[in-house]
Amino acid sequence: MTELASQGVTPQTLPALLDRHVCAWVAEQQNTVMAFVIASALDARVVAMFVRPGHERQGLGRQLMQRAEAWLFSQGCEEIWLVTDDDERVRANGFYRHLGWQEDDLLDGPIRFIKRAPGA
Repeated sequence: MTELASQGVTPQTLPALLDRHVCAWVAEQQNTVMAFVIASALDARVVAMFVRPGHERQGLGRQLMQRAEAWLFSQGCEEIWLVTDDDERVRANGFYRHLGWQEDDLLDGPIRFIKRAPGA
């Protein structure tokens, strides 16, 4: 959760993020959130993606990312982006690459990934 807070996503800021230009999806099991993704069409990015430890590799993250990507592209975003930790041991890096995201060298430190709309 510290990583989310560093990106400005906290319980206090979340309501303001969820306006008509921002969408969020959650995956629940037995009334417990197991994964979520937040996307912003204002800046064409995936703001946050999280899968609860112990619930990885169940397809939750993949399904949520596909929804977020489709929504961003439907909002007219031709290129979308996200930022993640630059540590190659972080599994998210491989996850994003597996989903077709490409590393962008614009940042010194965290990794910025980009994905273009189909046909763009």
